[in-house]
Amino acid sequence: MRKPIIAGNWKMFKTRDEALFFILKVFPLVPEIDKVDTVICAQAPLLHCLVKRQGDNLRIGAQNLYSEDEGAFTGEVSGKLLNSYKVEYVIIGHSERRTYFHETDAIVNAKLKAALRNNLKPIVCVGEHLEEREQGLTNQVLSRQIEGCFKDIEASSVLGVTIAYEPIWAIGTGKTATKETAEEACAYIRSLIKDAYGERVSEKVRIQYGGSVKPQNIKELMSMPNIDGALIGGASLDADAFVMMANAAIND
Repeated sequence: MRKPIIAGNWKMFKTRDEALFFILKVFPLVPEIDKVDTVICAQAPLLHCLVKRQGDNLRIGAQNLYSEDEGAFTGEVSGKLLNSYKVEYVIIGHSERRTYFHETDAIVNAKLKAALRNNLKPIVCVGEHLEEREQGLTNQVLSRQIEGCFKDIEASSVLGVTIAYEPIWAIGTGKTATKETAEEACAYIRSLIKDAYGERVSEKVRIQYGGSVKPQNIKELMSMPNIDGALIGGASLDADAFVMMANAAIND
């Protein structure tokens, strides 16, 4: 059985004081780490102070990294630096990065390699636009993204990656894919991993759903066999809601 993973993506929210208030409230209340991996992904300047206060059962992640470990890349954050701060997870290829900063599958692939090279645990995001879904292209888009993002990645490394299926039409819109729609896409992603790396790897890789996840729908999403967790945006900003969703992920 795959251990669930609940990750909050704070995006560009919370000051230092707000982040510390949240973390001090939450870390004693999240489930034990042997039951659920609970992660908060925050803005880069907050990471060090959050890692120092994460407690035994909460882990901290970054929202992005650069593909090189060092160099003249003003404004970027390296995996080498994240690792030195003991940051554990990093989101790669979020749709907002793809849309606003024009990240391609090739860029995501280079960042994935950088994360693995620096012993970080990547959360790789994939998902289709509304127009692509309406045109029946969801599987085609997912196939292209998985192939491009995982180019030249060995099976042993894939085992340490979490894949987040985030239909772009459901992010920040209040529209959530039904549990059946989310399950269908996650099952298809698992089949792509099976085709590329074999059944043993595909059965171990964790696949999250992301897109307007909230306390009211997380339990039904987590009931589906191929959904192993959630990547949560706005609802992760509220401490009580986040704790509730983390506990809702515990396998019965």
